Amino acid sequence: MSTAMNFGSKSFQPRPPDKGSFPLDHFGECKSFKEKFMKCLRDNKFENALCRQESKAYLECRMERQLMAQEPLEKLGFGDLIGGKPEAKT
Repeated sequence: MSTAMNFGSKSFQPRPPDKGSFPLDHFGECKSFKEKFMKCLRDNKFENALCRQESKAYLECRMERQLMAQEPLEKLGFGDLIGGKPEAKT
């Protein structure tokens, strides 16, 4: 008996995350940064573009404590935030 789920021979091939896996923050070393980022998201209706400073600070904390691989901030999309405030979008 055939099932409704048998649509073809193509099967789902899981793909690992682009950056790989990284350790959880079991000791809460970056918890305050995460909480500031989450508060910013809630306060701004989850518009992440308005919380880039908080996101950058959180990722920097994780990298400093070896909770994620070191990456240049430019590669993570924060090139415009290095050394100052974000540029105004026109």
